[in-house]
Amino acid sequence: MAKKTEVLTRLDDAARAGWLYYVAGRTQDEIASAMGISRQSAQRLVSLAVAERLIKVRLDHPIAACMELAEALKERFGLKQAEVIPSDPGSESTISGMAEAAAAEVERWLRRTDPIVMALGTGRTLKATVDQLPTIECPHHRIVSLTGNITPDGSAAYYNVIFSMADAVKARHFPMPLPVLASTAKERETLHSQQLVQSTLKISAQADVTLVGIGELGVDGPLCVDGFLEKDEMIDLIEAGAAGEICGWIFDSKGRLLDNAVNKRVASAPVPSRETSLVIGIAKGRRKLKAIHAALLGHQVNALITDEDTAAAILGHV
Repeated sequence: MAKKTEVLTRLDDAARAGWLYYVAGRTQDEIASAMGISRQSAQRLVSLAVAERLIKVRLDHPIAACMELAEALKERFGLKQAEVIPSDPGSESTISGMAEAAAAEVERWLRRTDPIVMALGTGRTLKATVDQLPTIECPHHRIVSLTGNITPDGSAAYYNVIFSMADAVKARHFPMPLPVLASTAKERETLHSQQLVQSTLKISAQADVTLVGIGELGVDGPLCVDGFLEKDEMIDLIEAGAAGEICGWIFDSKGRLLDNAVNKRVASAPVPSRETSLVIGIAKGRRKLKAIHAALLGHQVNALITDEDTAAAILGHV
């Protein structure tokens, strides 16, 4: 039994070293420093990862610590699904690994033979996810955007992913021909009443699987940086208890959507029902901890892809 445990631990170390080398792009010296081992040991572990066929395009070895964290997240928050990837000790901001894990999930759904509807949010990680996808022929599927693709100045939203996805995935794509935020609640009502928009909203509500980013709030958060909200509006939101946002929809620390003027201007489709859709939040990092935790508490998502440091922090392990 002890021998078997030793072998599994060795494979775990090899998988971690392989991930750092092939996915995160770390050198063997950096891997040695991160794992507290010699450079020679790091080199042997990377070689072992290759010899044991743990390394393909994506990490194929379920690291025990990550799996335990994923199970704990599922149990704590009643999630239908959770995936925890190894953290990159060298950089908290990198989305290496997150995009690959999300792309693998997207590809699994798109390879299905039965027709599905896939709904997509927006954001940096989702855009990187789409960039990882191979060419897939799946004309029987429908892919719909939950968010508008127009910024306040009328230009295309940079992180709207529906058009990027159309380059690789041969399916029927339905963009949301709207701004992210309408100028007023009345304008949003008028926009949503249009037949073209009504059709897209109806499709989004039928989503079998949904992938969204979870955004942090603050004057340096996405909604301000991308010009959707003014700084004073953001400060007012935070003072009113806002904790995070998904597709522009703002919620408090318990994951409850706020009844305020900003949410009444959100032109995005509502996040599909968690009763009928697998809604996967894709997010990591200390800056997003409050938002992720709130989204999980309020069941804004019922599945999560994150990294081990974030998972451990959410669970109170660090």
